[in-house]
Amino acid sequence: MLHESLSGPWTLVISSICLFLGIVAIGFYLAGVARSSRNIRLRRWPLYRSLCWCTGVLLAAAVMSAPFMDAVHHDFRLHMAGHLMLGMAAPLLLALGAPATLLLRSLRTDVAKKAARVLKSAVFSFYRHPVTASVLNIGGLWILYTTPLFGLMHMHPLLYLFVHAHVFLAGYLFTVSMIYMDPAPRPHSPLFRTAVFIPALAAHGIVSKFIYAQPPDGIPPSEARQGAMIMYYGGDLVDLVIIILLFHAWYKSTAIRRVRKAEKKPVIH
Repeated sequence: MLHESLSGPWTLVISSICLFLGIVAIGFYLAGVARSSRNIRLRRWPLYRSLCWCTGVLLAAAVMSAPFMDAVHHDFRLHMAGHLMLGMAAPLLLALGAPATLLLRSLRTDVAKKAARVLKSAVFSFYRHPVTASVLNIGGLWILYTTPLFGLMHMHPLLYLFVHAHVFLAGYLFTVSMIYMDPAPRPHSPLFRTAVFIPALAAHGIVSKFIYAQPPDGIPPSEARQGAMIMYYGGDLVDLVIIILLFHAWYKSTAIRRVRKAEKKPVIH
C-alpha cells in the first residue's frame, strides 16, 4: 500500500521525531504535577489525570512508531485502527488529563495570568469553537479518503507526517470543544455542543460508509470493508464516551442551578 520512499529510514526518522515529542510531553506534564504538588494551598493533582495523559501520549507515539508504520504499509485495517487511536482515543485521554488546568496551577501567578490571557485569545477561541473543530476534524477525513491525498501521503514522508499531525490535533480540538475537562475561556452551552456533535457524528459515519463502498486506490475491497467497519464501530465507541461525559457535565450543571434556585426562594412561614 505505501510507497517505498516511506519505508526503511523514513519510518525511523518520523518515529524518532514523534517519540522525542512524546517524551517531552510526558516530561513537562509530570514536572507540572510535581510543581503543583509543592503548593500546599492546592488539592493534590488526581492520579487518574496523569495516567490518562501518559497513556494518551504513549498511544499516539505507538501509532507513529516504526514497527506500526511498517505494518500499516501492508494492511489497511491497521491503518484504520491507527486512525482511531491517533485521532480519537489518544485525544480523549489527553483531554481527560486536563493539561491547561495543570499548566495554570504549576506557573507563578503573574505568568499564569499571562498564559490565561493567551488561552482566552481570539485565535484559541476560534479553533476551539465546536463548529470550527468539527469542520477541521470531519472535513479533514473527507479530504483524506475522497481525494488523491491518501495515496500521495504514502509517497511523500513530510506529507505523511503533516496529515497525521492534522488528524491528531484536529481530533484533540474536537474533543476539548465538546467536553470541558479544562475550564473553557468562552464556554458554549451543552445544548449547543450537542447540536454540533450530532451532525459531526453522522458525518463520521458517512465517511466510513463511503470507504466501505468506494475503497481508496490500491486497497483491496475486502480490506477496505473491514477497515471501514473498524472506523464505524470503533468511532462510535469513543463517541459514546464523549456523549456520556458531555451529558454528565450537563446534568451536574442543571442540578447546581436547581440547588441555587431553591436556596434563593423565600421561606414562607
